[in-house]
Amino acid sequence: MTRHSTDREAGLVEQYLEESLGLGIESLEKGREHARAAGLPPIEVSAGQGKLLQLLAEMIGARRVLEIGTLGGYSTSWLALGAGAAGTVITCEFEPLHASVARENLERSGLADRVQIKLGAAEGTLDSLIAKRTEAFDLVFIDADKRNNVRYLERALKLSHPGTVLVLDNVVRGGAILDDPAKLGNQEADVRGVQESLAWLRENPRVSATALQTLGAKGWDGFAIARVL
Repeated sequence: MTRHSTDREAGLVEQYLEESLGLGIESLEKGREHARAAGLPPIEVSAGQGKLLQLLAEMIGARRVLEIGTLGGYSTSWLALGAGAAGTVITCEFEPLHASVARENLERSGLADRVQIKLGAAEGTLDSLIAKRTEAFDLVFIDADKRNNVRYLERALKLSHPGTVLVLDNVVRGGAILDDPAKLGNQEADVRGVQESLAWLRENPRVSATALQTLGAKGWDGFAIARVL
């Protein structure tokens, strides 16, 4: 699917909204710059989306937050702000470099004391948390390899309680979810993973879910948001 020519305008609108609402936090923005300098890909959430994660955490009074996919710690920082000084964020990251950069950024922003970075494959980390009967989480943000979305959702559900909010990022894939995954080449597994995760949310009787597409500087993106029943 060809991206619309409105991407540039959408990016300008996104920038305008962020500036109008004063969403930029200096320490977090410096963290993004540090991540770029370290060679991390520029695929983190926007400031507006980060603020949404913070607000969701605050609205439900989340004190225990689980994140799958740390990258440079940008979304982690917003979640930590939402969880508050008494809260805890456990975040899963596979790449050692990403985890190292995230630790540095969290230290810079004064949020390191409320975040635990679990290095390694997320499935293994989640299985370990389940085996240890870890206290349930109030909010779960999934933003990792899309081909494993359903595996992450299945485990997140086991780590949830009634009322837990599940947030799944990148559910539009530049509009590619409308296409036949077999025709997408390198995107095939990720697009299929998103499609399968949306079907999982629809069919699972323990969750109530919706999804919204967002158009920002990176083109179509989108969140799926669910509440555990």
